[in-house]
Amino acid sequence: MTIQEIINKTLEYHPDLGPDYNGCDGIKTGDPQMECTGIVSSLVPTAEVIQKTIELGANLLYVHEPTSYLTPDLPNWDADFACSVYEDKLRLAREHGIVICRDHDHMHAHRPDSIFTGVLKYMGWLPYLADRQTIPFGFVIDLPDPRKLRDINQDLIRIIGMHGLRYIGDPDKEIRRLSVAGHIYPDAFIPAHYTENGSYTDYATEIIRCMEEEGVECILPGEVIEWTVLSYIRDANTLGRSLSCINVGHFNWEELGARYAADWLKDLVDYSVPVTYVPTGDLWDFQLAK
Repeated sequence: MTIQEIINKTLEYHPDLGPDYNGCDGIKTGDPQMECTGIVSSLVPTAEVIQKTIELGANLLYVHEPTSYLTPDLPNWDADFACSVYEDKLRLAREHGIVICRDHDHMHAHRPDSIFTGVLKYMGWLPYLADRQTIPFGFVIDLPDPRKLRDINQDLIRIIGMHGLRYIGDPDKEIRRLSVAGHIYPDAFIPAHYTENGSYTDYATEIIRCMEEEGVECILPGEVIEWTVLSYIRDANTLGRSLSCINVGHFNWEELGARYAADWLKDLVDYSVPVTYVPTGDLWDFQLAK
């Protein structure tokens, strides 16, 4: 089976984004007409992940996040200066005949979302999705038994494979209702605007609404800013209401989606080539205050 045939199968598996799709998905380097010797599913095509792909003898690296360090993630370096790190990384892949293929928009267009299905599956939360999903572009989980914030944190560290994480809240607070929310930054998901009745809203405001009115006690967002929901959660704790935020970081937040991709890729290729999940690994180290 050629790499292109496998990519075609993934496009058939995902929703069709239309003939005019011109997003970030697709091949970043390599010849897709080669026979596939193996697939590595990983969240980010880091230099270390490429090295592990070489060691495994695979030649299709199937990823969710960018290869380049420019937001459009074009196959070429389009800045007006040379980037030796990017060129060295691509050279490593090319010298070993590795095709890097990105699947971002199609994974998120899948219903249910391919990335967060993996997060919920491997965290053991899929059976506990709330009957009514109140946070827009997120997933509300009603745990069958309340769990301390510190224990949820430890589960995330262990299952994702992190060095640690940042959080706001009382580590001994028992949580029953939590949400994997979306990115919290200006104009994410719901751009800032005034409604017909003159009230202001945006995505951060709607998350606060759900914490105020719908009983969401803890959020796990992706990207964050600190002057909206996070400041609200800090002040809530000062004023006697125990709320929390677990900030694992964008890549860690989606890591288990790459693990899940290895599951459905095995089915798509009918186990005809080896498929291996390679964790990207935590970007961050933590130095504790003395």
